[in-house]
Amino acid sequence: MPIVHGVSASPFVRKVRVALAEKGVDYELNPVMPIGQNPEYLRKSPLGKIPCYEDGEFVLPDSSCILAYLERTHPTPPLYPADPKQYGRALFYEEYSDSKLSETLGSVFFQRFIQPQIFKKEPDEKVCREKLETARGLFDYLEGELADREYLAGGRFSVADIAVGSIFVNFAHAGEKVDAKRWPRLAAYLGRIHARPSFKALIEEERQSFGLG
Repeated sequence: MPIVHGVSASPFVRKVRVALAEKGVDYELNPVMPIGQNPEYLRKSPLGKIPCYEDGEFVLPDSSCILAYLERTHPTPPLYPADPKQYGRALFYEEYSDSKLSETLGSVFFQRFIQPQIFKKEPDEKVCREKLETARGLFDYLEGELADREYLAGGRFSVADIAVGSIFVNFAHAGEKVDAKRWPRLAAYLGRIHARPSFKALIEEERQSFGLG
């Protein structure tokens, strides 16, 4: 059985777990933290990051690489658009989420969740306020990109929705949500994405595990 190395609090681990659920692939989760890895894990993931996917003798780090691999090994249902232009857009939305969204929303999650839970420190609310202000522009962009579409790229659920939806789970874990009055399309979109069984089951598992009710 394949192994996913990482912990659910990571949006990148969640990306892989959602993709595996969508494709109906059973796996084992090995809880590896993103800090203080041992030499054995660093041989598998040289950048020291999570997740890392182990399929027999084949080992592959990085969530984007893992999703691309899963698409080739388990092509049904497809998680990448067939149209070249939409395929390119889906990859960009994934990068947008993994970089800018993760940097901004992830900072709020780090302050509100990781600092008190892991490091036993009070969150820096000044940092949170600054990042939440930056997030407004990011939300404006996504609101405009969604327009009247149900999904971000290709007319169906894809890697773009997995990546964007995943980082917003962390945003919710940090006690925040998208203002539906200011960003109605984005709020409705996230509601649909997070209601999918692949996301819903993980969100419930995480909230229970993290003591979030």
